Amino acid sequence: MTKLTSRERMLRTYRREEIDRIMMVDSAWKGTVQRWHREGMPAGVDWQDYFGFDKIVKIGTDNSPRFPYKLIEETDRYKIITTSWGQTQKHFKELDSTPEVLDSYYCSSERWEEAKAKMLTHYEDRIPWDNLKQNYAKWKEEGRFMQLVIWFGFDVTHSHMVGTENVLVGMYDEPEWICDMFDTYLSVSLGLAQKILDAGYEFDGIFWYDDMGYKNSPFFSPAMYRELLKPYHKKAIDWAHERGMVTELHSCGFIDPLVPDLVEIGLEMLNPLEIKAGMDPFKLKSLYGDKLAFRGGINAQLWDKPELVKAEMERIIPVMKEGGGYVFASDHSIPNSVSFETMKQIAELAHRLGKY
Repeated sequence: MTKLTSRERMLRTYRREEIDRIMMVDSAWKGTVQRWHREGMPAGVDWQDYFGFDKIVKIGTDNSPRFPYKLIEETDRYKIITTSWGQTQKHFKELDSTPEVLDSYYCSSERWEEAKAKMLTHYEDRIPWDNLKQNYAKWKEEGRFMQLVIWFGFDVTHSHMVGTENVLVGMYDEPEWICDMFDTYLSVSLGLAQKILDAGYEFDGIFWYDDMGYKNSPFFSPAMYRELLKPYHKKAIDWAHERGMVTELHSCGFIDPLVPDLVEIGLEMLNPLEIKAGMDPFKLKSLYGDKLAFRGGINAQLWDKPELVKAEMERIIPVMKEGGGYVFASDHSIPNSVSFETMKQIAELAHRLGKY
Protein backbone atom coordinates (compact mmCIF):
# COMPACT_ATOMS: atom_id res chain seq x y z
CA MET A 1 0.00 0.00 0.00
CA THR A 2 1.22 3.51 -0.79
CA LYS A 3 2.02 5.82 2.11
CA LEU A 4 -1.05 7.60 3.44
CA THR A 5 -1.36 11.12 4.80
CA SER A 6 -2.15 11.46 8.49
CA ARG A 7 -5.69 12.49 7.58
CA GLU A 8 -6.24 9.46 5.36
CA ARG A 9 -4.70 7.15 7.94
CA MET A 10 -6.78 8.51 10.81
CA LEU A 11 -10.09 8.45 8.94
CA ARG A 12 -9.43 4.85 7.92
CA THR A 13 -8.55 4.05 11.53
CA TYR A 14 -11.94 5.34 12.63
CA ARG A 15 -13.58 3.11 10.04
CA ARG A 16 -11.26 0.13 10.76
CA GLU A 17 -10.22 0.04 7.11
CA GLU A 18 -6.91 -1.04 5.56
CA ILE A 19 -3.98 1.26 6.30
CA ASP A 20 -0.20 1.23 5.80
CA ARG A 21 0.63 1.42 9.52
CA ILE A 22 -1.06 2.34 12.77
CA MET A 23 -1.46 5.99 13.65
CA MET A 24 1.10 7.31 16.16
CA VAL A 25 -0.17 10.33 18.12
CA ASP A 26 0.96 11.55 21.53
CA SER A 27 1.80 14.63 23.58
CA ALA A 28 5.20 15.23 25.16
CA TRP A 29 5.75 17.47 28.17
CA LYS A 30 7.63 20.71 27.55
CA GLY A 31 10.46 19.52 29.77
CA THR A 32 10.60 16.22 27.89
CA VAL A 33 11.19 17.96 24.56
CA GLN A 34 13.82 20.23 26.11
CA ARG A 35 15.59 17.15 27.47
CA TRP A 36 15.59 15.50 24.06
CA HIS A 37 17.17 18.59 22.51
CA ARG A 38 19.85 18.61 25.21
CA GLU A 39 20.53 14.92 24.56
CA GLY A 40 20.94 15.15 20.80
CA MET A 41 17.72 15.91 18.96
CA PRO A 42 18.55 18.62 16.39
CA ALA A 43 17.58 22.18 17.25
CA GLY A 44 14.56 23.54 15.45
CA VAL A 45 13.19 20.06 14.68
CA ASP A 46 9.69 19.13 15.83
CA TRP A 47 9.84 15.93 17.89
CA GLN A 48 6.89 14.47 15.99
CA ASP A 49 8.72 14.88 12.70
CA TYR A 50 11.92 13.44 14.14
CA PHE A 51 10.30 10.28 15.51
CA GLY A 52 7.80 9.88 12.67
CA PHE A 53 4.64 10.52 14.67
CA ASP A 54 1.47 11.76 13.00
CA LYS A 55 0.72 15.44 13.46
CA ILE A 56 -2.89 16.41 13.94
CA VAL A 57 -4.44 19.83 14.40
CA LYS A 58 -6.67 20.79 17.34
CA ILE A 59 -8.46 24.13 17.29
CA GLY A 60 -10.15 25.25 20.46
CA THR A 61 -12.14 28.33 21.42
CA ASP A 62 -12.60 30.34 24.61
CA ASN A 63 -15.91 29.69 26.36
CA SER A 64 -14.74 30.88 29.79
CA PRO A 65 -16.42 33.63 31.84
CA ARG A 66 -13.23 35.64 31.38
CA PHE A 67 -12.65 36.33 35.03
CA PRO A 68 -9.95 39.04 35.27
CA TYR A 69 -6.36 37.80 35.37
CA LYS A 70 -4.46 39.04 38.40
CA LEU A 71 -0.96 38.33 39.68
CA ILE A 72 -1.38 38.05 43.45
CA GLU A 73 2.07 36.90 44.53
CA GLU A 74 5.33 35.82 42.91
CA THR A 75 8.49 34.28 44.35
CA ASP A 76 11.51 32.52 42.85
CA ARG A 77 9.61 29.22 43.06
CA TYR A 78 5.98 30.03 42.24
CA LYS A 79 3.39 32.62 41.34
CA ILE A 80 -0.22 32.87 42.48
CA ILE A 81 -2.71 34.08 39.88
CA THR A 82 -6.41 34.22 39.12
CA THR A 83 -7.53 32.42 35.93
CA SER A 84 -10.17 33.22 33.34
CA TRP A 85 -12.37 30.56 34.99
CA GLY A 86 -12.29 32.36 38.36
CA GLN A 87 -9.86 30.07 40.16
CA THR A 88 -6.95 31.21 42.29
CA GLN A 89 -4.03 28.93 41.48
CA LYS A 90 -0.44 28.52 42.60
CA HIS A 91 1.76 27.83 39.57
CA PHE A 92 5.15 26.37 40.39
CA LYS A 93 8.03 27.41 38.15
CA GLU A 94 9.52 23.95 37.89
CA LEU A 95 8.93 22.54 34.42
CA ASP A 96 5.83 20.36 33.99
CA SER A 97 4.43 20.97 37.45
CA THR A 98 0.69 20.88 38.17
CA PRO A 99 -0.95 24.05 39.52
CA GLU A 100 -2.46 23.95 43.00
CA VAL A 101 -6.04 25.25 43.19
CA LEU A 102 -6.36 27.58 46.19
CA ASP A 103 -9.86 28.94 45.65
CA SER A 104 -12.77 28.89 43.18
CA TYR A 105 -14.77 32.12 42.86
CA TYR A 106 -17.64 30.45 40.99
CA CYS A 107 -18.01 27.79 43.66
CA SER A 108 -21.79 27.88 44.12
CA SER A 109 -25.07 28.07 42.24
CA GLU A 110 -25.54 31.60 43.60
CA ARG A 111 -22.55 32.83 41.58
CA TRP A 112 -23.28 30.71 38.49
CA GLU A 113 -25.63 33.23 36.85
CA GLU A 114 -22.83 35.81 36.94
CA ALA A 115 -20.48 33.43 35.15
CA LYS A 116 -23.13 32.32 32.67
CA ALA A 117 -23.89 35.89 31.59
CA LYS A 118 -20.20 36.51 30.90
CA MET A 119 -19.83 33.26 28.93
CA LEU A 120 -22.61 34.34 26.56
CA THR A 121 -20.85 37.55 25.42
CA HIS A 122 -18.10 38.57 22.94
CA TYR A 123 -18.40 35.65 20.53
CA GLU A 124 -16.12 36.83 17.73
CA ASP A 125 -12.96 37.35 19.78
CA ARG A 126 -13.29 33.92 21.41
CA ILE A 127 -12.14 32.25 18.16
CA PRO A 128 -8.45 32.03 17.06
CA TRP A 129 -9.09 33.58 13.65
CA ASP A 130 -5.47 34.64 13.09
CA ASN A 131 -4.20 31.10 13.64
CA LEU A 132 -6.75 29.73 11.17
CA LYS A 133 -6.03 32.36 8.52
CA GLN A 134 -2.27 31.88 8.78
CA ASN A 135 -2.08 28.09 8.95
CA TYR A 136 -5.24 26.40 7.66
CA ALA A 137 -4.14 26.15 4.01
CA LYS A 138 -0.78 24.68 5.08
CA TRP A 139 -2.45 22.11 7.31
CA LYS A 140 -4.71 21.03 4.45
CA GLU A 141 -1.77 20.78 2.06
CA GLU A 142 0.18 18.66 4.55
CA GLY A 143 -2.74 16.25 4.87
CA ARG A 144 -3.28 16.78 8.58
CA PHE A 145 -6.25 15.34 10.44
CA MET A 146 -8.05 18.32 11.99
CA GLN A 147 -10.27 18.43 15.08
CA LEU A 148 -12.39 21.09 16.73
CA VAL A 149 -11.96 20.99 20.52
CA ILE A 150 -15.28 21.21 22.37
CA TRP A 151 -14.82 22.23 26.01
CA PHE A 152 -17.63 21.04 28.30
CA GLY A 153 -18.67 18.41 30.81
CA PHE A 154 -17.54 17.23 34.23
CA ASP A 155 -13.82 17.89 33.73
CA VAL A 156 -13.87 21.61 32.96
CA THR A 157 -16.58 22.17 35.56
CA HIS A 158 -14.78 20.66 38.52
CA SER A 159 -11.10 21.13 37.68
CA HIS A 160 -11.14 24.57 36.07
CA MET A 161 -14.04 26.43 37.60
CA VAL A 162 -16.19 25.17 40.48
CA GLY A 163 -13.96 22.72 42.37
CA THR A 164 -14.22 18.95 42.60
CA GLU A 165 -16.03 18.66 45.91
CA ASN A 166 -18.50 21.41 45.01
CA VAL A 167 -19.44 19.71 41.73
CA LEU A 168 -19.77 16.22 43.21
CA VAL A 169 -21.97 17.49 46.05
CA GLY A 170 -23.93 19.56 43.54
CA MET A 171 -24.61 16.48 41.41
CA TYR A 172 -26.55 15.11 44.39
CA ASP A 173 -28.01 18.26 45.95
CA GLU A 174 -28.43 20.67 43.01
CA PRO A 175 -28.55 18.67 39.76
CA GLU A 176 -30.36 21.48 37.92
CA TRP A 177 -27.38 23.78 38.54
CA ILE A 178 -24.89 21.17 37.33
CA CYS A 179 -26.92 20.44 34.19
CA ASP A 180 -27.23 24.15 33.44
CA MET A 181 -23.44 24.44 33.58
CA PHE A 182 -22.97 21.41 31.32
CA ASP A 183 -25.53 22.83 28.89
CA THR A 184 -24.03 26.32 28.84
CA TYR A 185 -20.45 25.14 28.34
CA LEU A 186 -21.56 22.91 25.47
CA SER A 187 -23.89 25.41 23.83
CA VAL A 188 -21.23 28.13 23.83
CA SER A 189 -18.60 25.71 22.48
CA LEU A 190 -20.85 24.46 19.69
CA GLY A 191 -21.89 28.00 18.81
CA LEU A 192 -18.26 29.03 18.44
CA ALA A 193 -17.43 25.89 16.47
CA GLN A 194 -20.33 26.56 14.11
CA LYS A 195 -18.99 30.05 13.42
CA ILE A 196 -15.70 28.47 12.34
CA LEU A 197 -17.51 26.08 10.00
CA ASP A 198 -19.70 28.88 8.65
CA ALA A 199 -16.53 30.80 7.75
CA GLY A 200 -15.61 28.00 5.33
CA TYR A 201 -13.13 26.02 7.42
CA GLU A 202 -13.60 22.26 7.22
CA PHE A 203 -12.76 19.86 10.05
CA ASP A 204 -12.66 16.08 10.26
CA GLY A 205 -13.88 15.62 13.81
CA ILE A 206 -14.48 16.94 17.29
CA PHE A 207 -12.43 16.16 20.39
CA TRP A 208 -13.20 16.85 24.00
CA TYR A 209 -11.55 16.29 27.38
CA ASP A 210 -13.78 14.93 30.12
CA ASP A 211 -11.84 13.00 32.75
CA MET A 212 -14.52 11.01 34.54
CA GLY A 213 -12.50 8.52 36.58
CA TYR A 214 -9.70 8.00 39.03
CA LYS A 215 -8.02 4.73 40.05
CA ASN A 216 -10.38 1.74 39.77
CA SER A 217 -13.57 3.81 39.81
CA PRO A 218 -15.42 6.61 38.03
CA PHE A 219 -16.13 9.79 40.00
CA PHE A 220 -19.84 9.01 39.87
CA SER A 221 -22.14 6.07 39.24
CA PRO A 222 -23.32 5.00 35.77
CA ALA A 223 -26.85 5.96 36.84
CA MET A 224 -25.77 9.50 37.66
CA TYR A 225 -23.80 9.68 34.42
CA ARG A 226 -26.90 8.67 32.45
CA GLU A 227 -29.07 11.22 34.23
CA LEU A 228 -26.80 14.27 34.25
CA LEU A 229 -23.93 14.08 31.76
CA LYS A 230 -24.76 11.52 29.07
CA PRO A 231 -27.40 13.76 27.39
CA TYR A 232 -24.74 16.42 26.76
CA HIS A 233 -22.22 13.90 25.43
CA LYS A 234 -24.93 12.68 23.07
CA LYS A 235 -25.76 16.23 21.99
CA ALA A 236 -22.11 16.87 21.07
CA ILE A 237 -21.82 13.57 19.17
CA ASP A 238 -25.06 14.15 17.29
CA TRP A 239 -23.95 17.68 16.38
CA ALA A 240 -20.70 16.34 14.91
CA HIS A 241 -22.36 13.49 13.02
CA GLU A 242 -24.91 15.87 11.48
CA ARG A 243 -21.95 17.76 10.00
CA GLY A 244 -20.07 14.69 8.77
CA MET A 245 -17.46 14.68 11.52
CA VAL A 246 -16.14 11.87 13.70
CA THR A 247 -15.85 12.05 17.50
CA GLU A 248 -13.11 11.38 20.06
CA LEU A 249 -13.29 11.57 23.86
CA HIS A 250 -10.26 11.84 26.15
CA SER A 251 -11.19 10.54 29.60
CA CYS A 252 -8.49 9.64 32.09
CA GLY A 253 -9.03 7.24 34.96
CA PHE A 254 -11.14 4.11 35.24
CA ILE A 255 -14.29 4.63 33.18
CA ASP A 256 -14.99 1.02 32.20
CA PRO A 257 -18.58 1.10 33.60
CA LEU A 258 -19.40 4.09 31.38
CA VAL A 259 -18.08 2.72 28.08
CA PRO A 260 -21.29 0.88 27.07
CA ASP A 261 -23.19 4.16 27.29
CA LEU A 262 -20.54 5.98 25.25
CA VAL A 263 -20.78 3.32 22.55
CA GLU A 264 -24.57 3.53 22.62
CA ILE A 265 -24.59 7.27 21.88
CA GLY A 266 -22.21 6.85 18.94
CA LEU A 267 -18.75 7.75 20.22
CA GLU A 268 -16.13 6.55 17.72
CA MET A 269 -12.77 6.87 19.47
CA LEU A 270 -11.74 6.66 23.13
CA ASN A 271 -8.44 7.60 24.73
CA PRO A 272 -6.16 7.22 26.68
CA LEU A 273 -7.12 3.76 28.12
CA GLU A 274 -5.29 4.46 31.36
CA ILE A 275 -3.66 1.18 32.39
CA LYS A 276 -2.44 2.48 35.76
CA ALA A 277 -6.05 3.37 36.67
CA GLY A 278 -7.30 -0.13 35.86
CA MET A 279 -8.44 0.08 32.22
CA ASP A 280 -8.04 -3.12 30.16
CA PRO A 281 -7.42 -2.49 26.43
CA PHE A 282 -7.90 -6.14 25.51
CA LYS A 283 -11.30 -6.26 27.19
CA LEU A 284 -12.37 -3.06 25.45
CA LYS A 285 -11.15 -4.34 22.09
CA SER A 286 -12.97 -7.66 22.46
CA LEU A 287 -16.25 -6.08 23.55
CA TYR A 288 -16.39 -2.93 21.43
CA GLY A 289 -13.73 -3.25 18.73
CA ASP A 290 -16.34 -3.45 15.99
CA LYS A 291 -17.85 -0.11 17.03
CA LEU A 292 -15.11 1.86 18.79
CA ALA A 293 -11.55 2.83 17.88
CA PHE A 294 -8.92 3.21 20.59
CA ARG A 295 -5.91 5.42 21.24
CA GLY A 296 -3.34 4.81 23.98
CA GLY A 297 -3.10 1.97 26.44
CA ILE A 298 0.71 1.93 26.83
CA ASN A 299 1.47 2.59 30.51
CA ALA A 300 3.26 5.96 30.78
CA GLN A 301 4.96 4.82 34.01
CA LEU A 302 7.01 2.35 31.97
CA TRP A 303 8.29 4.72 29.27
CA ASP A 304 11.52 5.48 31.14
CA LYS A 305 12.24 1.75 31.51
CA PRO A 306 13.26 0.61 28.01
CA GLU A 307 12.95 -3.13 28.42
CA LEU A 308 9.64 -2.93 30.27
CA VAL A 309 7.99 -0.51 27.85
CA LYS A 310 9.17 -2.49 24.84
CA ALA A 311 7.75 -5.68 26.34
CA GLU A 312 4.47 -3.87 26.97
CA MET A 313 4.36 -2.61 23.39
CA GLU A 314 5.02 -6.11 22.06
CA ARG A 315 2.15 -7.36 24.22
CA ILE A 316 -0.38 -4.62 23.45
CA ILE A 317 0.13 -3.41 19.88
CA PRO A 318 -0.36 -6.67 17.92
CA VAL A 319 -3.68 -7.32 19.65
CA MET A 320 -4.99 -3.75 19.45
CA LYS A 321 -4.07 -3.24 15.80
CA GLU A 322 -5.79 -6.41 14.64
CA GLY A 323 -8.72 -5.49 12.44
CA GLY A 324 -7.77 -1.80 12.56
CA GLY A 325 -9.05 0.92 14.84
CA TYR A 326 -5.95 1.56 16.98
CA VAL A 327 -3.73 4.62 17.53
CA PHE A 328 -0.42 4.09 19.32
CA ALA A 329 0.12 6.38 22.33
CA SER A 330 0.94 6.41 26.01
CA ASP A 331 -1.93 6.15 28.45
CA HIS A 332 -1.62 9.87 29.11
CA SER A 333 1.47 11.72 27.81
CA ILE A 334 5.27 11.41 27.61
CA PRO A 335 6.93 12.48 30.91
CA ASN A 336 10.33 14.13 31.21
CA SER A 337 11.85 10.97 32.70
CA VAL A 338 12.02 9.54 29.15
CA SER A 339 15.45 10.01 27.61
CA PHE A 340 16.13 10.79 23.97
CA GLU A 341 17.74 7.37 23.45
CA THR A 342 14.78 5.57 25.02
CA MET A 343 12.32 7.53 22.89
CA LYS A 344 14.24 6.57 19.76
CA GLN A 345 13.87 2.92 20.71
CA ILE A 346 10.15 3.33 21.46
CA ALA A 347 9.47 5.08 18.15
CA GLU A 348 11.46 2.52 16.16
CA LEU A 349 9.59 -0.38 17.76
CA ALA A 350 6.20 1.32 17.29
CA HIS A 351 6.92 1.74 13.58
CA ARG A 352 7.98 -1.89 13.26
CA LEU A 353 5.09 -3.36 15.25
CA GLY A 354 2.60 -1.00 13.66
CA LYS A 355 3.10 -2.03 10.05
CA TYR A 356 0.38 -3.96 8.27
